[in-house]
Amino acid sequence: MNRLNITKESFKEAVFENIKTQFRKTIDQVDKQQLFQAVAYVVRDIISDEWIATHNTYEKNDAKTVYYLSMEFLMGRAMGNNIINLRINKVIREALDELGLDLNVIEDQEADAGLGNGGLGRLAACFLDSLATLEYPAYGCGIRYRYGIFEQRIIDGYQVEKPDEWLKKGNPFEVRREEYGVDIKFGGSVRVIKEADGRDHFIQENCQNIRAIPYDLPIVGYNNFNVNTLRIWDAEAVQSFDLQSFDRGDYNKAVEEQNLAKTIVEVLYPNDNHVQGKELRLKQQYFFISATIQQVTKKYMQTHDDINQLPEKVVFHINDTHPSLTIPELMRILMDEYRLEWDEAWAIVTKTCAYTNHTIMSEALEKWPIELFSRLLPRIYQIVEEINRRFCLDIVAKFGQDNERLRRMAVVADGQVKMAWLCIVGAFSVNGVARLHTEILKSEELKDFYEMYPAKFNNKTNGITQRRFLLHANPLLSEWVTRKIGDGWITDLMELKKLEQYVDDSQAQKEFMHIKYANKVRLAEYIKKHNGIEVDPRSIFDIQVKRLHEYKRQLMNILHVMHLYTELRNNPDLDIMPRTFIFGGKAAPGYERAKLVIKLINSVAEVVNNDRTINNKLKVVYIENYVVSNAEIIFAAADVSEQISTASKEASGTGNMKFMLNGAVTIGTLDGANIEIVEEAGEENEFIFGLTSDEVIKYQHDGSYDPWVIYNTNQVVRNVVTQLINGFYSPENPDLFRMIYDSLLYNQGGQADQYFILKDFEAYIEAQKQVDMAYRNQSKWAKMVMMNTANAGKFSSDRTIEEYAQEIWKLEKIFVPFEA
Repeated sequence: MNRLNITKESFKEAVFENIKTQFRKTIDQVDKQQLFQAVAYVVRDIISDEWIATHNTYEKNDAKTVYYLSMEFLMGRAMGNNIINLRINKVIREALDELGLDLNVIEDQEADAGLGNGGLGRLAACFLDSLATLEYPAYGCGIRYRYGIFEQRIIDGYQVEKPDEWLKKGNPFEVRREEYGVDIKFGGSVRVIKEADGRDHFIQENCQNIRAIPYDLPIVGYNNFNVNTLRIWDAEAVQSFDLQSFDRGDYNKAVEEQNLAKTIVEVLYPNDNHVQGKELRLKQQYFFISATIQQVTKKYMQTHDDINQLPEKVVFHINDTHPSLTIPELMRILMDEYRLEWDEAWAIVTKTCAYTNHTIMSEALEKWPIELFSRLLPRIYQIVEEINRRFCLDIVAKFGQDNERLRRMAVVADGQVKMAWLCIVGAFSVNGVARLHTEILKSEELKDFYEMYPAKFNNKTNGITQRRFLLHANPLLSEWVTRKIGDGWITDLMELKKLEQYVDDSQAQKEFMHIKYANKVRLAEYIKKHNGIEVDPRSIFDIQVKRLHEYKRQLMNILHVMHLYTELRNNPDLDIMPRTFIFGGKAAPGYERAKLVIKLINSVAEVVNNDRTINNKLKVVYIENYVVSNAEIIFAAADVSEQISTASKEASGTGNMKFMLNGAVTIGTLDGANIEIVEEAGEENEFIFGLTSDEVIKYQHDGSYDPWVIYNTNQVVRNVVTQLINGFYSPENPDLFRMIYDSLLYNQGGQADQYFILKDFEAYIEAQKQVDMAYRNQSKWAKMVMMNTANAGKFSSDRTIEEYAQEIWKLEKIFVPFEA
């Protein structure tokens, strides 16, 4: 059975067969999880023939392939997306209806894949969807984390991290590929042997060997037969069980090697506030990079004679600095295994590797202590030292003997190995992810390197896949759009521009707002079920969902809520539109201040939601365990999208695009991709406030900003900031939020209020008042949100991937023929 000949009857028979063979049951005996497994395996069987055909076609065409290397892939649930991209949603839904079953309920049994956390991972997932849909040969390459980053629980208002046991019931879409396993070496020493031809041969010995085993997941293109692969690596001991130790009664020793191996793939981003955590992170990065490059080069040489031609058929894309070891590892393999000289190997590396920078924050550019790096990866460190030596010679040749410049630009300096610098030196392309971000990289953070390599730098503004975040996530709106303009938007999001003809149409406005209301009802039901809080779908749904970080300024959002609540307490009859503030997102386990902001939000919610005197004009909700599956419900329901990062700090953002696509207005700063959203939809359809990036950068350079001036002269600011330490929201412990208070007013090894929350606060309040006033005119509001949806076309990941494929990777589309 395949997508071309599937019928309702053949689908049902296949489900019945899976239930019988997998569970020894009939359909009336299985539980929901078993039913999901049975349906998922039918879908995987439909995919498999196309998956095989795709890779046979790629091999036949000797297609150049991009290997997209990323520490995380935030995939979400696979089954619903696969069914939609296969275009078998209708026949499966109808077949299940005939059995009295609901496809949505069955989809809900699937765990979100615990392979990512934030925007970096979701971008990688969107890119894979677009690569397959656009018929470009590609692999995603990462790690098969057993417990994800963590499952977030909110207990007494605090974030509590629990293991994310997403693999507990298995993953029906993954295929173990043991035949492609490779060994990875850590530690030990490097011995040099002088060979007969006078060349040095390097051997790493007395090291720990870990076996890397790949698991493949299908990435189904929309409405074609291209199925690409996400390859995630699991870790095993080379010898998993020591029988001699077991027989001696040393049971721990018997499984020690296996336990050490498993540690590498247990969790995404282990806490690195201690040496062991740092070592584990570095191990993870080298583990999946070495496994990937070993396997790719071996596969290449099975069908080619000359390793020097590798750049013609392979490109490694480094998604942020985590996979930066690609550069020295490829050098190691080319020199130590394929016996190339340095210059030959370097010529290959610098034509094969491309790098995307995802952060402006200098502290987020990875750096490793030399002691740790050289101990864990001794041969790789030797190569990095030589890369650095040669690079420093190039700097002197170009700029003269400028010691300060050398110190700033050296890959190895100040007792550290600087991974972003390594990427820039070794890659043939360096791109930012929004126009502003790229310009700041060139003029500020990476200015020295831009002066050295101006031709390497380019911009590729991020995008999202409309197939996940509109077609799947918002069926009511996607069906409405298709009725209005046809279904071309599914693969060409610029088609949405045709919706502009309806933005002044009163009937179309009513239809659009009715869909928004229905989606708000769906989210309200989710909140009632998971939070026990009743929220009014007629209120403004003002939403900020994203990773917790101080520069994203969830703190400013909740301070505004505190201000509004104070206003309502002082005047319960205050004329404001009812507002529901919805937050969601995870804080890194070791990020204490961000975790305290979560506690503050929940403490404010506890007070506000239980105060009957404000007549339900204000509600605050923190959605626990923000993941792709609940994000889909959230984006569809939003009225207001909070994109309030400190200008110059957010590289791009992609949540802003998902909200825009689903018909929400942005309240935000001129940061990241917000600037381009305003350009596309029109400034009159967004609420922009606050400092510009130039103003922020100026304050950072001259140090002239003093938050105490605002605190002492602005009574509104003084009131909300004082509430952090007067016990208003924490009567049992008035000092609970002292750390937050101090961060706003006191210099703690850096700038007080370093993210300019108090500086932007008054402008933020004013922008929120404008939101309140605009929402009162529902016709005007409808036009604003419709203009956002109609102008979201630029922000498709299909557009982004076309730019990468044509301008960086130089890929060709490969059509996959397939017959029933």
